[in-house]
Amino acid sequence: MNNSINQALENLFQKHRIVFWYDDKQEFKNDFEELELSNVTKLEITNNEFKLKHLILREQKESKFLLYKNSARPKEYLDNWLLDLELYSGEFRTDQVAIWLSELGLGFGFGDMIEEHKEFFTPKRLETLKSVINNEDTTRSLRYKMMGILCSSDSRIDTILESLLAENSKEKEDKYKSLQRMQLEEFLWENVNKYYGYESEDTSVSDFVITLFKDSYLRNFEDSYKLNNDSLVFINRWKDSRKNQESFEIHSKKCEKILDIENDLFNRDFRDLLEVDLFDIIDQKIISDLVKNVSNRSVSSGDVTLWIRSRRQSHWYDKYKDIYEAIDYASKFITLLDKTELEIEDIQSGVKLYSENLYQIDRLYRKYIYHMRMSKQPTLLDKLSNTIENLYANNYLLKLGDNWQVHMDKLDKWYLPSQTMQRDFFTKYVEPVLNKSGKIYVIISDALRYEVGEEFVSVIRQEDMFEAKVNPAISMLPSYTQLGMASLLPNKTIEFSGDDHATVVVDGINARSDNREKILSAYVPKSRTIKAKEVLSMKKDGEDGTRALVRDHDVVYIYHDVIDLSGKLKTEDTVCEEAERCLTELKDIVRKLTSANATNIIVTADHGFIYQYKPLEESDFLGSSASGDISYDDRRFIIGENLRADESFKKFNSEELGLTGNSEVLIPKSINRLRKSGSSSKFVHGGMTLQEIVIPVIQINKRRKSDTSHVEVEIIRGSSSIISSGQLSVTFYQNEPVTQKVFARELKATIYANDGTVISDTHNLTFDLTSDNPREREMKVRFLLSQNADDYNGEEVILKLEEREGKTSHFTKYSEMRYQIRRSFSSDFDF
Repeated sequence: MNNSINQALENLFQKHRIVFWYDDKQEFKNDFEELELSNVTKLEITNNEFKLKHLILREQKESKFLLYKNSARPKEYLDNWLLDLELYSGEFRTDQVAIWLSELGLGFGFGDMIEEHKEFFTPKRLETLKSVINNEDTTRSLRYKMMGILCSSDSRIDTILESLLAENSKEKEDKYKSLQRMQLEEFLWENVNKYYGYESEDTSVSDFVITLFKDSYLRNFEDSYKLNNDSLVFINRWKDSRKNQESFEIHSKKCEKILDIENDLFNRDFRDLLEVDLFDIIDQKIISDLVKNVSNRSVSSGDVTLWIRSRRQSHWYDKYKDIYEAIDYASKFITLLDKTELEIEDIQSGVKLYSENLYQIDRLYRKYIYHMRMSKQPTLLDKLSNTIENLYANNYLLKLGDNWQVHMDKLDKWYLPSQTMQRDFFTKYVEPVLNKSGKIYVIISDALRYEVGEEFVSVIRQEDMFEAKVNPAISMLPSYTQLGMASLLPNKTIEFSGDDHATVVVDGINARSDNREKILSAYVPKSRTIKAKEVLSMKKDGEDGTRALVRDHDVVYIYHDVIDLSGKLKTEDTVCEEAERCLTELKDIVRKLTSANATNIIVTADHGFIYQYKPLEESDFLGSSASGDISYDDRRFIIGENLRADESFKKFNSEELGLTGNSEVLIPKSINRLRKSGSSSKFVHGGMTLQEIVIPVIQINKRRKSDTSHVEVEIIRGSSSIISSGQLSVTFYQNEPVTQKVFARELKATIYANDGTVISDTHNLTFDLTSDNPREREMKVRFLLSQNADDYNGEEVILKLEEREGKTSHFTKYSEMRYQIRRSFSSDFDF
């Protein structure tokens, strides 16, 4: 026993100058007398308290003392003349509590607390507690650490609650029962009340979470609420935590039903809900109302975009992202179509109008269809889809097709002055590079409509050090793959072979895919044709790598087929998804080529297309038919000889089309289709509408220096730097609009005390505004101060903007603004 006493006392004297030993059972007097402790004076308390005080505090202020009393500690404080010494000294005890205190290095002031929670002290938990305690601990902080250990969390009230809520969401209560069993339940709820204002006759985790959701929801519409601002800070932190996302969503769904939120939302204006994201059904309400308003054309496109942008911060945004995007594109589509004139003066102005303006309508329609399909909510968007489809088909496609056809009818040959014709592509774009001893790489993407090409320019320009520009060119007629691909090759003569596959012959050589390299090599010996999927699968180095492909050839034609491949009868509904994949693959090909030192790259197409997602009406098909020696027919054209048809067709012979031979071509006017079983009717090409014949020629170069950046953001200093209430409104300013080369910036905004304590809620902000108007690039944010902000009254605090380091969980400071908290004591009163 003496050795264990010796060791325990040695441990205590490592932390304390004075150690008290009350032998209440009078069992250890001999042990005390026999003790030998180095550099420690042993003294017995025998009604000599004042003498001991004078010795310890005046005569030997640096010495260590073991004060032994052969009885219990005085029960009353007034009877304990050494109480002031005890309060900052250690205590040696010989019962189980004493052993724990000794192991933890705690003074006797912790004894009662240890006794109260003694069931906590299993060997494993004791070791864990030893690893986290320090000399600054109080009974309060120690209880927090014990709760943190039981809840497998940090020793803070918010993380302890988050752990209990996560457990409760799985309908378990092991952690909570541990708190009850170890007498920590009352301490928990005392502090939940202190920090969040929660009190209830039926205190429980379930009751707390219902109260929390109810209060946080109603405070958006009412001035009175039960909980304090810290509760809102807590629920926002909980909601935005990736770790606790699942438990938040489970509780949110339960509380949504318990509180009958759906019924409450029924008569609320969706505009009043734009900053509320506690419940999934709130987004459903906003979406439902937006669909109705956009379908009824009762809201402006600008407002819709702002409303949807505000929802990007919503907890549920990712779940409904495609629906929101569909609504936004629908609104922009309607607005642009309403203000667009479709009248065409002549052929030149028609091509100019389409390549500079009208293509955007096709793109907005395509984007709407894509996001509508990706949302997997066609029923929800049914009314909006009908509105968009009717406008697109009747007010745009048909009207524009008819207006354009007026000028097509006047043509006596297929040649548009001042426009690059497709058959001249090699002469205009490839030969000049070769003449300067350069190399060039041509990517031909089947059915890369002009509007998709325009979007690709934007995509590639967003890549660092890449520059791109697009010019329109005019495809051959009929606008179909065999003729378009053949016309992009160097050529002296082009003609139809007359077979039933609509094969095209260039300079006497069949121009099907296997022979294209032969035709190209006749003009450029060091040339190569290759499929895009082969390039995408290539490694950079090696004999079959991209570096060798670029190094060993002066001209490379890369054939890419994604959009056209999807436009078949069984897959035509996926055309808009495949257009997105097309953009991604084209970017990957360009990056592969440039990483292999390619500098001159062109992306173009064989033809465009017409696409309508909605099944066609009977009126969209021609009732009349053609006759003659037909060699090939499709939805949008007929090839043959001695062809005859009524005025529903435009007829050309080979010479009028710039071809050799005796073939003739019939093309249905405007957007009409021919009936043909087993082929697509939604996705068609071969005709002469602007969407089919205007193709992009995209020239891409890579620069030597970085040319991209992110927008800069400022914190606007208000009229005062004083925080005098429980909230702070701040304006952030985005210095410049987002462009293809200037990217959005995402920042986290929080208010901190100088010691690093968080004293407000946190806002994750996305600065992606594109307006040229500076006033429209301001973002107003309201911060709620937590209760611990009161601890810093009269002190300086810091509003920090922080930016995530790559894809890590770490943030670095972006900028900051300093404020001073100066809250009046009168604000503490309730009257």
